[in-house]
Amino acid sequence: MANILSIAGNPTAPSKTYGFVQYVNELLEKEGFHTDTIAVRDFSPEDLIYGRYDSPALEPIKALLGQADGIIVATPIYKAAYTGLLKAFLDLLPQGAFANKVVLPIATGGTIAHLLAIDYALKPVLSELKARHILGGIYAIDKQLQFQASGQLQPDEEIGQRTQEAVRDFVVAVNLHRAATKEKTPTPLPVHT
Repeated sequence: MANILSIAGNPTAPSKTYGFVQYVNELLEKEGFHTDTIAVRDFSPEDLIYGRYDSPALEPIKALLGQADGIIVATPIYKAAYTGLLKAFLDLLPQGAFANKVVLPIATGGTIAHLLAIDYALKPVLSELKARHILGGIYAIDKQLQFQASGQLQPDEEIGQRTQEAVRDFVVAVNLHRAATKEKTPTPLPVHT
């Protein structure tokens, strides 16, 4: 079973970005993937502000990163870029934290004008973390995402369809990556007695 780690970089709760991550995770779980989510807003503010790279709170996150086959990085777009909260968190991660991972960026914003923020703002920082297989991503505007009475987020038809296509691409990429990784893993030589 593939492991997916979602990192939600929204500073507020409730949040359409976090709700959208949960929606995507549900789609992945239907595909048989295991998902974990880190809500960066729940991380220690002192660790973030003071850049505590050696914080014990990072150890379980590093373990989840090590187990992950794929990573989702989600953020609202503020002032044409990802959140400062997300940046502070990503800065605490080891240099190669996203190496050998398939990454799906997700962004939400108030207007279509910030659609390219994934490409010009978010993808460079993901590359700096050594992500080499970054998918195109999903950008949704706020009016395409509505909370239901149940508290679950429901995308409109158009973004729902684009999300399902992106999730299918992500599933294929993760499965291909897992298969390729298994082929590269050396088989131990038999021990002769």
